[in-house]
Amino acid sequence: MKRALRVACALVALAALAFAGLLFAYWEPDRPVEALKARWAPPPSTFLDVAGLSVHLRDEGPRDDATPVVLLHGTSASLHTWDGWATTLSKERRVIRFDLPGFGLTGPAADGDYTITAYVRFVIAVLDALGVRRFVLAGNSLGGEIAWATAAAHPGRVAGLVLVDAAGYPLVSQSVPIGFRLAQLPGVNRVLLKTLPRRVVAASVRNVYGDPSKVTDALVDRYFELTLREGNRASLPQRFKQAVHGAHAADVRRVTAPTLILWGDEDRLIPPEHADWFHRDLASSTLQRFKGLGHVPQEEDPTTTLAAVQAFVRLLPSASVEAADSGVAAPPQ
Repeated sequence: MKRALRVACALVALAALAFAGLLFAYWEPDRPVEALKARWAPPPSTFLDVAGLSVHLRDEGPRDDATPVVLLHGTSASLHTWDGWATTLSKERRVIRFDLPGFGLTGPAADGDYTITAYVRFVIAVLDALGVRRFVLAGNSLGGEIAWATAAAHPGRVAGLVLVDAAGYPLVSQSVPIGFRLAQLPGVNRVLLKTLPRRVVAASVRNVYGDPSKVTDALVDRYFELTLREGNRASLPQRFKQAVHGAHAADVRRVTAPTLILWGDEDRLIPPEHADWFHRDLASSTLQRFKGLGHVPQEEDPTTTLAAVQAFVRLLPSASVEAADSGVAAPPQ
């Protein structure tokens, strides 16, 4: 009995030592935003005070564009996911993109609210601060859900909508990035507040690409370092807790804006059949799939995906600002 107890104690001690070793090996405390700005917020990045946050923002292209194109990134991404689109598109259109609360350099929401309703309010507040009344709105994944919810709540302001592997319907993923899975595990997500194996980030990014070989060290560096921005790791579990996949999918039918739906055929996080559901429920939509691309096609192949967007935007009517907005709030989530 005593021998068994000694063996058990030894195993516990070994496990504790192994755990301590892992903590030591992967110890990554939060990084102050000021320490990250030099690398991730050079010009044309600016910071705009909105909703108690210093919002990391890039506003490029001709200032006389009456309907700028606004780009919203997805979960754990940043405005940099649109680099390939913005570089080309800003030569002909005003392009506005910013880090959403909880991600990138903007950091955690001041009130801890990561519902879709809160994100819609945030998007409108940023555009109000910029004096932008009417716009074309594009979003990927979480950003796509925010985009269509904004279009449903404020139809007078959205001249056109681009949904890129967008969220919004009940979700059964074929594969979920390991970083997302760990962030939803009680206890483990607390350990991750002070640790972060770079290989977890690398595996997560490769998971959402149709061709994982396209994931470079520089790309992993970006996701890794921006995840370490102070407060971001604590925000992610809150966002997942507040997410209710598909709870308000019926509201997609309230969207009246002309919509372009873009989808990677190799998306395993939000499967391609979701594209068909959007196409079915939206009043005016065009669907284009991309063979071999995954969940972030705008990042994986910006040239091919942007060509579809440019053609769509050029066909939109030259709309003037409507006198009245619906004022309808996005559904709570």
